[in-house]
Order: sequence, then structure tokens, then C-alpha cells
Amino acid sequence: MLKTFIKRTAYTVAAGAALYSSVASAHLQMVYTPDLLRDRGGQITLKMPFTHPAENGHVMTVEKPEQFFVVKKGKRTELLDSVKPAKWTSNENTGESYEADVKLRGLGDYVFVYQMAPYFEKSEDLYIQQITKSIVNVGSLPTDWNEDLGLKAEIVPLTKPYAIYAGGTFTGVVKSEGKPVPFAEIEVEYVNYEPDMQKNAFAKEGKINVPADAFITMTIFADANGTFTFGIPAAGQWGFAALGVGPDKEHKGKELSQDAVIWVQAHPVK
Repeated sequence: MLKTFIKRTAYTVAAGAALYSSVASAHLQMVYTPDLLRDRGGQITLKMPFTHPAENGHVMTVEKPEQFFVVKKGKRTELLDSVKPAKWTSNENTGESYEADVKLRGLGDYVFVYQMAPYFEKSEDLYIQQITKSIVNVGSLPTDWNEDLGLKAEIVPLTKPYAIYAGGTFTGVVKSEGKPVPFAEIEVEYVNYEPDMQKNAFAKEGKINVPADAFITMTIFADANGTFTFGIPAAGQWGFAALGVGPDKEHKGKELSQDAVIWVQAHPVK
């Protein structure tokens, strides 16, 4: 895990000038819908680009996901057949992506899990595979949000990920197949450029101005029990990626970083 962190950090510094406008840039698999807390159910669309949301960065082309399912009231429903190809546009490029239309039926938590196909990052000479959770709640009725699903790489929330005030905190436990991962390194990014659901693109202008490049991708560490807490300063969606915590370490003869990702949403205090 430390080897992967060092390698990926070295890549970020070395390749930043060539590929991106900032010194630090996290890879993050999005499973995005504008509102993670909804009054009613109905049809929603989930946009799933693999990109750099904090800086409106490069959209990476990935093969069709290996898994996509939802857990509600303990029941798992497969959704892979609902995934369809789409384009996604950033300030860097227009890249291949995926999306899915899903119907929410009834109150409670809908825990979406998206396991992307391994992506070869040539500049790092390794594969990246992220297992992403995004939890949509209907009617403020909590059901499954804090369940451990036993995924290969997973962040289990200890805070409702859809019911956080801006200025509050988010706490989670990094796990691999149900076991905590001590001292996991976690990259944190803010969705600073609002996704346009109709245009399949990020907004041209960011919502906040970062004081320095170090704030684009922030790095924190879990404690000895795999637990971390992060203070959330601004309303919107935030992504947390625990690097290299999964058990699979190799793919096609190359190193594999199997990451756990979770998305949370903070709401303004009015």
C-alpha cells in the first residue's frame, strides 16, 4: 500500500506539468446525481465519468464496469444492464464515460456500488480500479447507509453521507472485505465545477477559488483502526478515495491500485 502511495504521489508531481494544470490531481470515479437526499423517489440519472472533478480535469476512457448494483433494505439488485456509454466533457477534453437511469421505489437508502474496469495509467505504469459507493436517500428514512457490504475496497460511513451541514464533519472506516485497513491514505476532492446533467459536462467556472494547488487534492490518513474524520467547509459533493486498500494487487502483469471511493453531500446552513 505504501509503495502504491509513493508511486502515485511521484507520478502526480512529475506529470502535473505535462498533463494537468495543477501539482496534485486525484483520479476519482464518479457516480453522480445532483441530490443525494430527496423528498420523493422516481427516475434519476447517474453520471459516471472517471475524471478529476476538483479542477475540471482530464476525462479518462475506461472499459465497461465490472459491477453495478444497488442495495436497499438489505436486498441487492443488479443494475449492470442499465449502464450505457456516454460522453463527458471537461476543460481538458471530451472522453468516454457511462451513465444509467434508475427508478427509486419507496423510502429509504439506495446504496449504489460501481466497480469500474481496471484502467491503465501509462505514466504511473500501473492499473487503477475504484469501487465507488454513492448513497441516495428518499424521504429522510435511514435504512442501509452504514452497512458494511464486505466489498474488496470500501469506505463504511459513520456519518450519514447525505445529511451533513457545510462546516460539519464526515467520518468513515476504510475496510477491505470487512476488515479495517490501518493508516490508509485517503485523497479528498471537492466537486468544484458543477456537473451539467443535460450537457454531460462540468461548468466552466468553479464554485470556490482554492488558495493554492495543495487544496485541489487533499491527503489525509486513517488511524490504526481504519477510521478517519474530515471537516467539510463548503456545501456540495465531496469524494474520498482510499488508495490501494483492496486485496487485488496485480492486473495483467502490472501493479494494481484497488481503491475505495465514497461520495458525500454537504448542505448549506440557511
